[in-house]
Amino acid sequence: MPTSTSLARLDLNLLVSLDALLTERSVTRAAERLNLSQPALSASLARLRVHFNDQILARQGNSYQLTPLASRLAEQTGVALDAAQRVFSSQAAWDPTQSTREFTVYGSDYGFATVGRVVADLAADRAPHVRFRFMQHTPKIVEDALATLRSSDGLLLPHGFLSDLPYVDVSTDGWVIIASADNDSIGEAVSMDDITTAPWVFTYQSRSAFTSATRQLQQLGIEPNVECVVEGFLTLPSFIAGTRRLGLIQAHLADFARQNPRIRVLAPPFEATPITNALWWHPIHRRDPEHIWMRELFIEAGGVVDTASPRG
Repeated sequence: MPTSTSLARLDLNLLVSLDALLTERSVTRAAERLNLSQPALSASLARLRVHFNDQILARQGNSYQLTPLASRLAEQTGVALDAAQRVFSSQAAWDPTQSTREFTVYGSDYGFATVGRVVADLAADRAPHVRFRFMQHTPKIVEDALATLRSSDGLLLPHGFLSDLPYVDVSTDGWVIIASADNDSIGEAVSMDDITTAPWVFTYQSRSAFTSATRQLQQLGIEPNVECVVEGFLTLPSFIAGTRRLGLIQAHLADFARQNPRIRVLAPPFEATPITNALWWHPIHRRDPEHIWMRELFIEAGGVVDTASPRG
């Protein structure tokens, strides 16, 4: 937006039109989405073109393509629209029993299967109309957490990846090794020789996505033979059953792994560094009473998980 343009002079309804146009890439489809006439949305597009001094949608053959500026705007418009909706949906007094708010939280399948599940159960009992949307995080989301958290409510992630963002500690956990029940190369206990020579299944494995336990193996001078990498913890047993592979999962998932009769759960032969799971959020939510309620729910849920399944 040109710096000389006052926000007070702008029609913020144009933000809604812009979002629809950038998403649909068609005046006709955008008008249908907003339940407007095509001439009305064409008029909004004309105003947007004047404002940005850009075509926004450029015709190519029988279709429209986003201009380079429009492609950049597409990354920002959704965030801005969501922020505006949050502002105007805020209430002076908030009653969770009457609220219909949806909270969006990013995290891993591990975090959702443990803390997230309890959060959902607690919320269902205390705020029956509140909804949680649990979204799988990606390395890109973690790397650009500040931008992600502008348009969401939280990121459930262990310490060691983020800094300079507000957070609350939720739960603590340890690590266990899982092996196939018919893997006769592993005895009653895993040895350091075993973890050196056995093939492994690792989770994640990138600059911003790793586990403290796999990083610890490397710090111990061990370069594991990694046969495959999966982006999730709940699928790990499927890659280990019937093979000679080993895997590392959080102790809170040990009972889940034991549900597979083809899997054994064993203690690691080294003192695995425990993890502290935290809920991270954007500073804009610091005094939001709805968000405070949500944070307290996560803290309570983490306590339930830790009590039910002490860390290994």
